[in-house]
Amino acid sequence: MLSWPGLCREGEAVYRGGRALPLFTEGHSGLMHNSRPLTEQAHRYLARYLQSGDWALDATAGNGHDTLFLAEQVGPNGHVWAFDIQAVALESTAQRLRAAGLEERVTLIQASHARMLAILPQVVIGRIKAIQFNLGYRPGGDKRLITRPETTLPALTAACRLLHPEGLISLLVYPGHPGGAKEYQAILAWLEGARLGIKRIDGCTDQSPVLFLLSHH
Repeated sequence: MLSWPGLCREGEAVYRGGRALPLFTEGHSGLMHNSRPLTEQAHRYLARYLQSGDWALDATAGNGHDTLFLAEQVGPNGHVWAFDIQAVALESTAQRLRAAGLEERVTLIQASHARMLAILPQVVIGRIKAIQFNLGYRPGGDKRLITRPETTLPALTAACRLLHPEGLISLLVYPGHPGGAKEYQAILAWLEGARLGIKRIDGCTDQSPVLFLLSHH
């Protein structure tokens, strides 16, 4: 939910079961440049996994940009669930969806994403093709209201259960804001024990956002 430019040099690494695989060595070594924001790159990867009729989940609705993207991708026969604890975030998201005529494709839920498994219908477990996390705080909102590891980690664990075997989780993390470094370190520790395929895309500094792409294969 925190807005960063993400326009710096990109570095990629691929992990399996918490261990780095020597498939990508770009980025800080200067071998690769990418001018696309990480938010845009997340959409680009998720679009490869989504098609009309699929189910998707936005774990951090914020101002609704990701929710709208997912709603566009799943088409008239698909569905999106979007979580946020802030009523103002869901109001912003609802306005964006109404402007696009896509509100019927989305269920907005005012609750912590840590409660996803308890709230969502059991039928979606293992069947959601794309899950998006955009952590931090809501752009334009109260910067004291941030995502925290106490709820982010349970939400990630739940997301792994909800994810389709051929699906993708996009996880955008922001170490640079107050509280962000703590959450980032907690996520790194969680990833060490996760039995997932993990692709990491870095910004140009230690304070830049980091995009993780997680899958079951």
